[in-house]
Amino acid sequence: MYVLIVGRDKNNPSQADSLFLMSINMNTNTMDIIGIPSNSKIESRDQKSASMLNQMYAEGNIELTKAVVEDIFHISIPYYVVVDEAAFKNLILKREEKSSTGLGEGVAMPHAKTSVVNTPAVLFARSNKGINYDALDGEPVYIFFMIAASEDAHDLHIDTLAKLSKMLLNDDFTQGLKTCGTPDEVYTLIDKYSEKSQEAIKKEAKEVQNTNKKKILAVTACPTGIAHTYMAEAALKEAGEKLGVDVKVETNGADGIKNNLTSNDINEAVGIIVAADKKVETTHFNDKRVIVTSTADAIKNAETLIKRILNNEAPIFKAEANDNSEEDTQETDSIGRIIYKSIMSGVSNMLPFVIGGGILLALSFVVERFMGENQLFKLLFDVGAGAFHFLIPILAGFIAMSIADKPGFMPGAVAGYMASQGAGFLGGLIGGFIAGYSVIFLKKMTKNMSKQFDGMKSMVIYPIFSLAITGLLMYFIISPIFTKINLIVADWLNNLGTVNAVVLGAILGGMMSVDMGGPINKAAYAFSIGVFTDTGNGAFMAAVMAGGMVPPLAIALAMTLFKNNFDEKEKQSTISNFILGLSFITEGAIPFAAKEPVKVIGSCVIGAAIAGGLTQFWSVSAPAPHGGIFVIPAMPSVHSAIFFVVSIAIGTIISGMIFGLLRGKKK
Repeated sequence: MYVLIVGRDKNNPSQADSLFLMSINMNTNTMDIIGIPSNSKIESRDQKSASMLNQMYAEGNIELTKAVVEDIFHISIPYYVVVDEAAFKNLILKREEKSSTGLGEGVAMPHAKTSVVNTPAVLFARSNKGINYDALDGEPVYIFFMIAASEDAHDLHIDTLAKLSKMLLNDDFTQGLKTCGTPDEVYTLIDKYSEKSQEAIKKEAKEVQNTNKKKILAVTACPTGIAHTYMAEAALKEAGEKLGVDVKVETNGADGIKNNLTSNDINEAVGIIVAADKKVETTHFNDKRVIVTSTADAIKNAETLIKRILNNEAPIFKAEANDNSEEDTQETDSIGRIIYKSIMSGVSNMLPFVIGGGILLALSFVVERFMGENQLFKLLFDVGAGAFHFLIPILAGFIAMSIADKPGFMPGAVAGYMASQGAGFLGGLIGGFIAGYSVIFLKKMTKNMSKQFDGMKSMVIYPIFSLAITGLLMYFIISPIFTKINLIVADWLNNLGTVNAVVLGAILGGMMSVDMGGPINKAAYAFSIGVFTDTGNGAFMAAVMAGGMVPPLAIALAMTLFKNNFDEKEKQSTISNFILGLSFITEGAIPFAAKEPVKVIGSCVIGAAIAGGLTQFWSVSAPAPHGGIFVIPAMPSVHSAIFFVVSIAIGTIISGMIFGLLRGKKK
C-alpha cells in the first residue's frame, strides 16, 4: 500500500515544499519512505516543455500531484496526506492570543479548527520539567492536549475540550498521565476515565430521580465583562448547588455571550435572575418570574435571590411586544438603576478608547521628551488624540442606546460630538440621556400608527426628529450651561488649596478600592476622566490611578511578607497580583475581597485613600488616563514620576501590613 505525503510551502502555500512516498508492507509490518525532490523536472507528454513537481500542486492541487507521482513510479496511490504545519501553528497561536489555554493545575489544551486538518486528532504530550505557558494560575504546564479539528467537524473540538476537562478534574487521571510510560498506557487511562461504569450511571440516575431538581436560569453582565460577570456566575452556581437547585448561567463577558439560554431552558425554568450592570436582552423571559438586580447583589446574596425564586416571590416579567421590543422596557427598574445602567453602558464602551488613546498619547510624550517632535511622535500623538476625540460621542451614544436601543445611538453620538466642542464630559452625559428619551418619546407618540409604517419609523421618524430635538436642546441649553460650568471647574481646580486637593484625592483614591471595578470605582474613574478630558488637568487622574493600583499590590505584598497567613493556592497569585497592580488593573484583588470583604476592602481603602491623597500633596499629575507604571516615563516632570511611585509604595505598604496582620495565620 502506498501513501503520498505532501507538505505545503509556508512561504507559498499553493506550492508543495516537500513530498514523500510511503510504502507500507501489511504482511511484514514494515515501512519504507522515499523522499521526492520538489524541484524535480517533469516533462510534458510532447516533451516540448517541463515543470517542477512542486508547481504541479499549485496547478492541480493534490490530485494532479498524485497522478504525476503515479506516472513516475508506475504505481497506484490510494491514500494521501497534505500537511500545512505553518497554517495550523498560526491558528494555534492566534487562539492563544485571545486567552491562554493553560488552564492551571499544570494542564494546557491548545486547539484550532481549520480546513488544513483533514482528520480530527488529539495530541497528548508531557513535560517532566514543566513549561512556562502563561497559564491562568501562573504555574508551569506539564500536561498538554492539543486538539486539531477539521472545518466540517462542527463543534467536535468543543465537545472534546469539555470531555477532557471533566476527566482532568479527577486527580487520579491527572496523576496517571504524569506517570504513563507508553502510548498504550495513555490510551488505557483515557478509556478507563472516559466511560462511566454501569453502576455509576445507575447511581446518578437514581440521584436525579430522587432529587428532581428545580431549574433556575441566570444572566450575568458587568460593564467591563471581566470580573463581576464571572464572580456572579460562580456565586449563583455555588448557592444553587448548596440549595439543591440546578442553576444555568449565561455570561455576557468581554469575549461575548457564553452558555446561551435556549427556549427549552426558559420553558423548564421556575424563574430567572438577571444580574446585570448594563442592558441585556430580556424580552424572551416574558411571563416568567424574573428578578432584575446587580452583579454585586448576586455575588453577596446569591442564596437569597434563589430562595425568592423558589418561594414565588419574584414578579412576573412582562416584555413589551410592540415594535419588536424596541419600546421602553425599563419600567420595572427604579430611576436610579436606569440611570446607573445607562451611564455604565456608556463608560464601559468608552474605556477602550480611553485606554488605547491614553497610552498612545503617553508614549508620544515619551518620544517627544527623548527624541523631539519627530515623525514617530506625530504618529503616536495623532492616533492617540484621534481616539480621544471619540470619548464623549461614544459615551453619549451608548447611554442613549442603553435607553432606547439602536435608534438612540445616532442622536446620542451627535449630542456627544456637540458636547465635545465645549460642554465636555458632563454635557455629553446629559446629551446621551436627552437623545435616548427623545427616541422613547417618539416611540410613544407613534405607538398607535399602522404596522405598515414600521419601516418609516426607524428609517425616517426616529432619526430625523430625535436628532432635531436633541440638537436644539444641546445647542440652546446644554452646551452654553456646561461650557460655563467647565470654565468654573477649571478655575476652581487652578485655585484649589493643598488641603482641599489632598482631601478630594484621598476620597477618589479610596473610592477606587471600595468595590474594585464596581459602580463606586467607576464613578471615581469617570469623574477623573471628565476633569482630564475637559480641562487637561491630570491631577485627579493620578489620584485614582494610585488608588486603583494599591489593592492588588497590597495583597501581593501581604502574601510575600506574611507567607504563613496564606495557603499555597492563594500564594500562587502573588506574582500575577504584582503585575496586575503595576498595570492599574484593580480586579486582581477581587477573589480575595469575595472571600473576606471586610478585611480586604477595609485595609485596601485605607492605603488607597492615603496614596490618592499623597499624589495631591506632592502635586503629581498623570499624562494619560490609564497605564499604571507604564505612564511614568511620560510624566510631566521627574518630580511627578518620583512622588507618584512613592505615593503608591506608601499606600501599598500600609494596606499590605494591615491586611497581613488582620488575616492571621492559617490553621
